[in-house]
Amino acid sequence: MLYPLKFKPIYKSKVWGGDRIKKIKNDKNIPEKCGESWEISGVQNDISVVSNGFLKGNTIEEVIDIYMSEIVGEKVFEKFGYEFPILVKIIEAKENLSVQVHPDDAIAEERHHARGKSEIWYILDSEKDAKLISGFNKDTSFNKMLKAIEEKKLENILNQPVTKPSEVYYMPAGRVHSLGHGNLILEIQETSDITYRIYDYGRTDRELHLNLAEEVIYYKKTEDFKTDYERKPDKSNQIIKNKHFTINFLPVMNSLEKDYYKLDSFVVYYCINGELIIKYADDNTVIKAGETILLPASLKNVVLIPKIYTELIEVYLEL
Repeated sequence: MLYPLKFKPIYKSKVWGGDRIKKIKNDKNIPEKCGESWEISGVQNDISVVSNGFLKGNTIEEVIDIYMSEIVGEKVFEKFGYEFPILVKIIEAKENLSVQVHPDDAIAEERHHARGKSEIWYILDSEKDAKLISGFNKDTSFNKMLKAIEEKKLENILNQPVTKPSEVYYMPAGRVHSLGHGNLILEIQETSDITYRIYDYGRTDRELHLNLAEEVIYYKKTEDFKTDYERKPDKSNQIIKNKHFTINFLPVMNSLEKDYYKLDSFVVYYCINGELIIKYADDNTVIKAGETILLPASLKNVVLIPKIYTELIEVYLEL
């Protein structure tokens, strides 16, 4: 019988990385300036490996190859095959990330034979006055943007909200964005690693992709950059639902039964804080703060038993 799967995190050193992921994970193998922990990944050359149970040591691709729809669901397997369709990351920005944009599915397929990249950011922690960038604060054009870059005034035409823990920001493909220094986030995105850098804060050791970005960028004013959601206990509070993913905030105060009989998909939990037991069939496993776990599509009923008040992010697909 299949069971909730945990994976070995894939750590990424970045020029803008820090040390907060090391504190979350309590793992001596985390590199210096760790900017990202890839929690579950189907990206080629960075495919997650199971770390628990009888499937330990197998990649997620190998597990899907064996169990197919039992792992991901019939419709998900039919659409995505052996590629796990979402990428879950923890990201720390000790310095500003580049200002960047991602192509949508159509352009990514045409140019790279890959998927596009829409993503959502859940703010896990933010230092005082930490900011991010999400779209333009007025209508603009490619030439106007280039002029702003040349004059070092690009930030003047971009939305730069100050962030607070538990806020959510959706970054659809085509939206210019950047994570500012002082932020620690959970990022959930399509399985893609295609990024077009527009501006890199004076760093000269990384390539910019202005020509590729020109056709991709949405140049209109962006006003709806923050996503509001409810935080009612012991229920799934919807944050976003679209063709890429459904993402919910799930705070657990009391023992809670989750019925997934009508859902034709895997379910991913990320534990923001707290600790709980996931009871399934005649067995159980534990998830605690900073951990990610995958419930196979064949697990249709679980009971969440909190040891203390626990907050989860719940992710699945509705195709």
